[in-house]
Amino acid sequence: MAAATPVWVVVVIVVAAAVGGVGFLAGYEYRGSPAASPGAVENSTLSVLGAGTLDTLFPQVANALVNETPGVTAPSAAQTYEGSIDITTAITSLGAKADVAAVADYRLIPQMLEPTHAGYEVVFGTTPEVLAYNPSLPAFAGITSTNWASKLIADVTTSGNAPLGVWNASTDPNGYNEIFSMMLQGMIYDGGNVSTVYGHFYSGAPGSLAVPNPVTTMIEHESQAASLVSTGVVSAVITYRSYAVVNHMSFVPFSPIVGLVANNSTALADYARLSTQVVTATGGTAKDVPAPVLFAVTVPANAPNPALGAAFLHLLLSPQGAAILNDSAQGGAFTPIFPGWADNPTAVPSVLAPDVTAMPSWATALLT
Repeated sequence: MAAATPVWVVVVIVVAAAVGGVGFLAGYEYRGSPAASPGAVENSTLSVLGAGTLDTLFPQVANALVNETPGVTAPSAAQTYEGSIDITTAITSLGAKADVAAVADYRLIPQMLEPTHAGYEVVFGTTPEVLAYNPSLPAFAGITSTNWASKLIADVTTSGNAPLGVWNASTDPNGYNEIFSMMLQGMIYDGGNVSTVYGHFYSGAPGSLAVPNPVTTMIEHESQAASLVSTGVVSAVITYRSYAVVNHMSFVPFSPIVGLVANNSTALADYARLSTQVVTATGGTAKDVPAPVLFAVTVPANAPNPALGAAFLHLLLSPQGAAILNDSAQGGAFTPIFPGWADNPTAVPSVLAPDVTAMPSWATALLT
């Protein structure tokens, strides 16, 4: 992975959620509201830097913290949601300060922030890649998890139809994840050829720098994706299920491996066969490889209010936080992970110690 530009009553709840056949078991021991957390700071402002797809759910967690912690505010002006690589670069290169930093690729915090700018990370949830599309387009009639690629290709290659919206792979993990989903679909299901789907949308051989095809793609910003699809500027986007859910978009799921949520040995072996190149902060290129989509969070070393940041994480990892992340009323956004997976459990604040466990060995291996 390369740096790139720009609440003492105990209530036990067990949540089992499956995403495309991959389940995460979550057993919660809730220890009181974050307002009761040791060291929670009063009369202070919570600041957040988060991945773009968190821009609806994290403000809800922040508001819940505000409601339970006297004197704390969390104005939208103190929260920024954008590409995860942009976030880490802002901290490392621009000195940006935040009480909470959250990314859409759990590899970014250890590789770009630790040990100087952060001492640990906690993986808190997963959400698969899906195809979110405009249901009014005839080309998508009868679309399924099996035929989505051929339906998408037929749509964007039809004269007069809008292209596929894509992300910048050098600033946003979803940019390279959509590339990997295309490659995996072709490799596993569509003829055994990595380029069968990928080649319609990107030039550059698999493993090299992927250049979006200007005829079939349009580079867009994540925050605008839902609007662009609904207004017909683009026909579809490959995005996280969480984004599609919170934005009430029509979407079709992928298989677990193509959706980048499977973590069994077969999936990990398939991921290891693929790569792409991204542009680094210095203008060169660096290799990137697929990994399961895991969202992670930390309290940066320069956080203005580190205890407040830890209180946010405590709430995020509670049943209340999990309910916000899952957004079950809308069909399920994230699959929360509890205890959260910490890459350095001994470094987390004491208030978070019961909330975390050591990261699984397969996930740790992908950090190198």
